[in-house]
Amino acid sequence: MKSLFSIILFFGFFYTYGQQKPTELDKSPMDMSYWPANYPLLKMSGKAKAFPIARVIYGRPLKNGRAIFGGIVKYNELWRLGANEATEIEFFSNVKIGGKSLVKGRYTVYCIPHENKWTLIISKDNYVWGSFTYDSKKDILRADADIDRNTETVEAFTIYFEETKTGANMIILWDDIRAVLPISLSGNPSSINN
Repeated sequence: MKSLFSIILFFGFFYTYGQQKPTELDKSPMDMSYWPANYPLLKMSGKAKAFPIARVIYGRPLKNGRAIFGGIVKYNELWRLGANEATEIEFFSNVKIGGKSLVKGRYTVYCIPHENKWTLIISKDNYVWGSFTYDSKKDILRADADIDRNTETVEAFTIYFEETKTGANMIILWDDIRAVLPISLSGNPSSINN
């Protein structure tokens, strides 16, 4: 009986201490934006009849008083476009970016920020951490995004879609910069049903 108790105690100790402990709240939490905006609410209320057109998943670093562009994000160098995992974008319909066709699917988005424009890179290399293993041979397309200066400082890195007459602009905000990447539809998105 004593040895049975010892065995149970032994395995109980390792079971208790062998469990993975929850992680702390990340300083750069992940977020998700949809085109159309508020797609999950539309879906839950029964107002969405088809898939969204696009979804972007990204880490949201904070400015925290730091110099961002030309500081922690170097000009003319590859950036993961956010924090932690590289930013992912999924298109549920064929689209055009920078006049180039892109078939529906999931991709990784990188950026090379320049002082007067950004070059956004769509890559087929998915599920990567940062830009440490970036391989230009896996690029699908590159497109330039116009940038403007914001009148207000944006503390948390933000990506969202803003609908236009021909599609949507993917808006990227952080610090005093606003980058705009126009995306247009290619084909009939309403033909994609759940």
